[in-house]
Amino acid sequence: MHCLNVELGERSYPIVIGSKLLGDSQQLLPYIRGKQVCVVTNETVGPRYLARLLQGLPGFDKLDVVELPDGEAFKTLETVNRIFDLLLEKRHNRSTTLIALGGGVVGDMTGFAAACYQRGVDFIQIPTTLLSQVDSSVGGKTGVNHPLGKNMIGAFHQPKLVLADMDTLATLPERELAAGIAEVIKYGLICDAPFFGWLETNMLRLLERDPEALAYAVERSCRDKAAVVAEDERESGRRAILNFGHTFGHAIEAVQGYGSWLHGEAVAAGMVMAAELSALRGSIDMALVGRIRALLEVAGLPCGAPEGMTVAQFVDAMAVDKKVLDGRLRLVLLGALGDAEIVDDTPENQLVEALQRCGAV
Repeated sequence: MHCLNVELGERSYPIVIGSKLLGDSQQLLPYIRGKQVCVVTNETVGPRYLARLLQGLPGFDKLDVVELPDGEAFKTLETVNRIFDLLLEKRHNRSTTLIALGGGVVGDMTGFAAACYQRGVDFIQIPTTLLSQVDSSVGGKTGVNHPLGKNMIGAFHQPKLVLADMDTLATLPERELAAGIAEVIKYGLICDAPFFGWLETNMLRLLERDPEALAYAVERSCRDKAAVVAEDERESGRRAILNFGHTFGHAIEAVQGYGSWLHGEAVAAGMVMAAELSALRGSIDMALVGRIRALLEVAGLPCGAPEGMTVAQFVDAMAVDKKVLDGRLRLVLLGALGDAEIVDDTPENQLVEALQRCGAV
């Protein structure tokens, strides 16, 4: 078992990574301050892991469960209302704790509900996918999608605990495992060049679900993200580097329809687009772009735009991205391997050429 902290003063919290953690009351109970708990899960994860989690939650006055539909297409205000409905019907008060049991969609919606219910209640993240373990469960970003933009409605609300049980990765479909690996690769690109080299050497071990390799990748990714979040909790500066590939990726998700491409798949293609643009700016060479493409291809991830998606569609979708500031599109690009930079002066012709190099028409 590994434990590291996200250092945010009074909002600091631990990330616990290991096996057989789901039903471990010694890990859970110290972070639940009241006598009321609401577990939020979905129709895929619940049947597999809910009973095990509930074994570790004895002695509560209220212990309720909300089971949501599964998928990015349901990451909406309407779905979050189902959480509010149960909390109100069952008369949960301000001392209640919400527990998110599932992937990034469940975690984001549970965190958003916790941020809003009675103006803020505690919540715990128990991520069950690789992507949520290394990314969305850490850092306190919560929210839902809107038809015009991904995660445009949300709040910063830090969890009390992140509990990453590696055993849940055994049942993860291969496509979702690869989607999570995209976010793992991101950390090597933006802030941890040695980790990128390790991934080039150990990618097949990850794909084969080698327990030691997976645990190392999750811990290293969480450590990298925790350091960035501790420096800039609310994304006023450096934290934006965590969005490498995401502005392009969010455009893909919005245009193709949420759930058509998995988030990690869209981010993978977006990272290639960002790398191509970085090369056009002269910040990195094409050899590094080739290494990025090669690693993503080994992982089974897409390296280009969806078939038929146009440059105009990308530009229009990116114009409503959260990183647009005062009418200027801010992009996270690479200054070097392991060194991301935030730029807001990208010439339109370079943006268009980068998109075309990646198959946009």
